[in-house]
Amino acid sequence: MPDFVFEDELIARGYTLVAGVDEAGRGPLAGPVSAAAAILPRSFSCSSLDDSKKLSKKRREEIYKTLTEDDSVVWAVACVEPAEIDRINILRATHRAMGLALEALGVKPDIALIDGLPVKGISFPHEALVKGDGLSLSIAAASVIAKVTRDRIMLKIDEEFPEYGFVRNQGYGTREHLNSLQKYGPCSYHRRSFQPVSQLCLPLE
Repeated sequence: MPDFVFEDELIARGYTLVAGVDEAGRGPLAGPVSAAAAILPRSFSCSSLDDSKKLSKKRREEIYKTLTEDDSVVWAVACVEPAEIDRINILRATHRAMGLALEALGVKPDIALIDGLPVKGISFPHEALVKGDGLSLSIAAASVIAKVTRDRIMLKIDEEFPEYGFVRNQGYGTREHLNSLQKYGPCSYHRRSFQPVSQLCLPLE
């Protein structure tokens, strides 16, 4: 289970406010990519807080509520929409969402712990932590906030375009989703730069 070991190491090196950062939605064929940043007080306790991918939908919602309703937790979330993903590519879009989430925090962190590999273009000092959402409580908190936020967005998109089953697949390339793509073509929330969406957008010869 994640803990505060990495945060405490940074504090021992002279940093005070440590933010965890994670994203959700890099791989789907539709919808935005979201990123969240979270600063947890050392008094924060939630025994089931973990990498969002390891949690059930119900548990994620419960933890999201705990995190976002706790006045001692500083958090922010940001999204980059499909059109921007297509314009700058998914990696840059993910990094942009992370930077926007950090900028949206009510306080300026001294350093950020970011899940994955080092990030270019972020104006905050940061350290990358591979599989950090399962190691750092701050990153785990960010992973839950980013995931729940994105799932709720996909629920709204599903109300507009129910034929793709976004409420069930969150935009990922499930068999149901791929079949709907073949039948209806892409909608305004699909990422045109992603296969197989890009192939469906090609003009017929």
